[in-house]
Amino acid sequence: MPDSVETLGGSAFKRLKAMILDGSLEPGMRLSEKKFADLLGVSRTPVREAISQLISEGLAIRTPGNTPVVNRISLNDIMEILHVRSLLECEAARKAALSNASTKELSALREVVSGFLAEPRPEPSEHSALDMRLHGAIAQMAGSRLLIELIGGLKIKTRMYDQGFIPERFEPGCHEHLAIVDAILARDPSEAADAMKLHLKNVRASIISHLYHPF
Repeated sequence: MPDSVETLGGSAFKRLKAMILDGSLEPGMRLSEKKFADLLGVSRTPVREAISQLISEGLAIRTPGNTPVVNRISLNDIMEILHVRSLLECEAARKAALSNASTKELSALREVVSGFLAEPRPEPSEHSALDMRLHGAIAQMAGSRLLIELIGGLKIKTRMYDQGFIPERFEPGCHEHLAIVDAILARDPSEAADAMKLHLKNVRASIISHLYHPF
């Protein structure tokens, strides 16, 4: 029974997390155990566990009245997150370029990015998933579990803010990813760090531009 409950809790967490990241559950929305138990077809216990995990990952918070709600990421929050990401991910790219770790995953992801540019534009969810995998693979190559955890958490919060996709960033973002990957594959730590820094600088600029010119 404990294993079954744990599996249901994990499944509920993944489904609620996906709904937060794609914008289906908007910032400030109340996370009612009964409502989501009915929606997901499970008891309240897995939903309660899922909500606790969402809170631990910063995707949800508790109000002063102890009501769980979807977290709200402000512009100031996202600017700080991107600043810290730049510090961490430039170092991760530099370490990845110096690493002796296998480049198989990174090379495979490079092919996917190249395919995105050569073929019809993928669905936003597919592009967002690739973005998460790519940044995660670079952190993995850097060889630091702490970097992997920190970067992954900050990437999720960035995605909470923009739902992982700003249309005008698609092609520039793909080319920036290719530049980062190519520098790592060429074992050029300085170029890898610089390419990552430029990429995150452009992400920051696009979020600000999209905020003030949304259409």
